Amino acid sequence: MTDLSNYIRTIPDYPKEGIMFRDITTLLSSPQGLKQCVDAMAAPFKDKKIDYVAGIEARGFILGSAVAIALGAGFVPVRKKGKLPFDTISQDYVLEYGTDSLEMHIDAIEPNSNILLVDDLIATGGTAQAAIKLIRQLKGEIVAACFVIDLPELGGADKIKALNVEVVKLIDFDGH
Repeated sequence: MTDLSNYIRTIPDYPKEGIMFRDITTLLSSPQGLKQCVDAMAAPFKDKKIDYVAGIEARGFILGSAVAIALGAGFVPVRKKGKLPFDTISQDYVLEYGTDSLEMHIDAIEPNSNILLVDDLIATGGTAQAAIKLIRQLKGEIVAACFVIDLPELGGADKIKALNVEVVKLIDFDGH
C-alpha cells in the first residue's frame, strides 16, 4: 500500500503567501490513490450502521459519495448558502476574513440517523463545526468526522473532538 501523502501535491504560497496548499486533485486523478483513499476512509465504519454520509462542498462531495457507496449509505450534500433548491437550514461559520454559511435541506436526514461527516481537509475546523451543528439541528447522530488531511497546527481536529465527535484522518501535514 502506497503512502497517500505521495499522491498529494503541495503548492507553496497559494492562495496567499505563507500558505502551503495541499492539493488532492492529484490523488483524485489516480485510480489507485483514489481507491486506496476511499477504502481507508470507509474501513473504520464498515461494521457501524452508517445511514448517511454528509459531504462538505466541494471536495467532500467527491469523497463522501464514494465513501457512501462503499458503506451502502445515502449521501447528503452540505452546501454553501443559496445552492440547494428546497427548504434549508443554515449555519454561519467564521473565516479568517469574515463569515460564510453552510446549508442542508430540512429533510436531508431522518432523526436519529447515524451520520459520517466527510471532507478532504481539516484546518481551523470552521466548516466542519458548522456541518456538525446542522446535522445535530436535524437530530442526526454523528458517528465521526473523517478527513483525508489534518493540519494539526491549526487545531481544527481538536475543536471537533471538543464537540464530542470522533475524528478520523488519514494524513497529517505540518504547517498551514
